[in-house]
Amino acid sequence: MTSSKQLEVQSEDRTPQKWCVSLREDKFEAFLSQGNPTVNKVFGDGSLFSPFLFRKFFDPSDAFPLWEFESDILLSHLRSSGQTTVDWLQTDKDYVLKAELPGVGKNSVQVYVESGKVVEISGLWRHQKEPKTKEWRSGHWWEHGYVRRLELPENADWRRIEAIVNDEIYLEIRIPKCDIPHGKEEGAEDSE
Repeated sequence: MTSSKQLEVQSEDRTPQKWCVSLREDKFEAFLSQGNPTVNKVFGDGSLFSPFLFRKFFDPSDAFPLWEFESDILLSHLRSSGQTTVDWLQTDKDYVLKAELPGVGKNSVQVYVESGKVVEISGLWRHQKEPKTKEWRSGHWWEHGYVRRLELPENADWRRIEAIVNDEIYLEIRIPKCDIPHGKEEGAEDSE
């Protein structure tokens, strides 16, 4: 039996200076080389949160224009080896992102919309020893959590985004498309 949990998509995150420490490729490779199986599950090949998901190193805390690319093309190297746990697509009505969440701390996943322009998926994979002293997202965030920030397409209706977690593992985010193209107001007529 499949269990589904609707996540609250938050539009205000008052965390000061989150993601202010950039993940550099050399830091990430040193972190990954420690051989921790949990780290490899969270950030390894095919994970939505891997900096190498798109073949080249890309800091997941930087917003990526995901829907400008087709998943078949961008993920072809992972799909041919059966390594990907991510997919995205576009229908006539919405944009869809599907991803497997990391196996540890998956119940901590949060979805934010930043200024109506970026959707952010983040959560903890390891609990902090001193959670009251520092917000995990403002320092070396990868040591405690994961993030993927994605630019929303121009016609995305960010106010109606839905996020669901199925079986505590599979995240699905649906972003409806606006009925009215940007720049056109209801009742406005085209002038030719």
